[in-house]
Order: sequence, then structure tokens, then C-alpha cells
Amino acid sequence: MPRPEVLDRIQEAEDEADEIVAEAEADRDDRIAEARDRAEEIRQQAETEAQELKEERLSEAREELSEEREEILEEGRQQRDQLAETASEREDEVVEHVLEVFTEAVHAQT
Repeated sequence: MPRPEVLDRIQEAEDEADEIVAEAEADRDDRIAEARDRAEEIRQQAETEAQELKEERLSEAREELSEEREEILEEGRQQRDQLAETASEREDEVVEHVLEVFTEAVHAQT
């Protein structure tokens, strides 16, 4: 009779092994699902951070460009004012020169 007992014990061991394997597979599936969920969270967080960084850098670049634009415009205004002042200072000289040329042209015709 020891044989049926041995066979029962073997069957019990196999059943127990099947349960252990089933539990391990379920545990593996749970861990894989958790890892996928965590990976998705990390990806979304990285994407959000990247978008925020992009917007921050764009904002900084726009601000720098705006400041540079204002500097260029101010330089242009200063140059314009300087040219206008120089032209104004030379106005009498130019008028006198034009009158001389005109007078010479008139005298040359007569």
C-alpha cells in the first residue's frame, strides 16, 4: 500500500508546484503591469518637464530678442539724431555752396 500513498504525495507535490508556478506567473504579470504603469508615469512627467523647459527657454529667448531689438532701435535713433544735427550744422555751408554754384552758372551763361 505504500505505492498509492507515494502517488498521492507526488500528486500533491505536483499540485503544489502548479500553484507556486501559477502564483509566480500572476506575480510576474502584476509586476510587469506595475512597471509599465510606472514607465508611463515617468514618460509623462518627462514630457511635461520638457514642455515646461521649452516654454521657459522660448520665453527667455523672446525677452533677450526684445531687449536686443530695443538696443538696436536706440542706436538707430541716436545715429539719426546725430546725422540730423550734423546736417543742421552744415546747412548754412551747403546753402552758401549752392548759391555759389548757381551764381557761377548764371554768370557763365551771360
